[in-house]
Amino acid sequence: MRPSKRAPEAMRPVSLERGVARYAEGSCLVKFGETHVLCAASLEEKAPGWLRGQGKGWVTAEYSMLPRATHERTRREVNFGKPSGRTQEIQRLVGRSLRAVVDLKMIGERQITVDCDVLQADGGTRTASITGAWVALHDCLVWMKARDMLKGPALKDHVAALSCGIYKGVPVLDLDYAEDSHAETDANFVMTGSGGIVEVQGTAEGAPFSEAELMTLLGLAKTGCAQLVELQKLAVA
Repeated sequence: MRPSKRAPEAMRPVSLERGVARYAEGSCLVKFGETHVLCAASLEEKAPGWLRGQGKGWVTAEYSMLPRATHERTRREVNFGKPSGRTQEIQRLVGRSLRAVVDLKMIGERQITVDCDVLQADGGTRTASITGAWVALHDCLVWMKARDMLKGPALKDHVAALSCGIYKGVPVLDLDYAEDSHAETDANFVMTGSGGIVEVQGTAEGAPFSEAELMTLLGLAKTGCAQLVELQKLAVA
């Protein structure tokens, strides 16, 4: 039995609330159970220096966790002078995931940055960030379209993400912290609305997992991400 009493294929309750940041061009408060992340998309009227003159823009992300997002207070990373390796890895993952479904030529020489700030963490902060960031990005692009700032359709597909793992020998979907901290295998899957795989991150915490177990986890993730995409569609309808 899972600590949350969920069935192996059951996700936590998910909600996507748009327009929660007054000044951002697009925003979303995403909740995966007790994991809450505020995603805000900001538009800059210039591309990164290394892209200037190429006629296309850039989509990137930043990620951070509030000091009391977890059980004990963690020091703000600004006090250390630079983000941790974990933070850098997650924000690069979010950025890659978003760029996989954006036609960068359509946004012109501009940059969209999606800030993902974890308000409360209970496992799956990176997957929640990706899922909510897509909604914030969508609304930013809608904002741009209303002002004739796009050269054409910029958003090619949905993108969402979920964690899977093997907990007490059973493949399960959408791990919370209680499961994540004791799972024998932990994996994150990023997938598009059309079923394409953007990224897979999988780690055996103890004994190696088999190819059959990997395919089982992939099947769970495919079903779960499809549900998240439907929720995204409802949120932006």
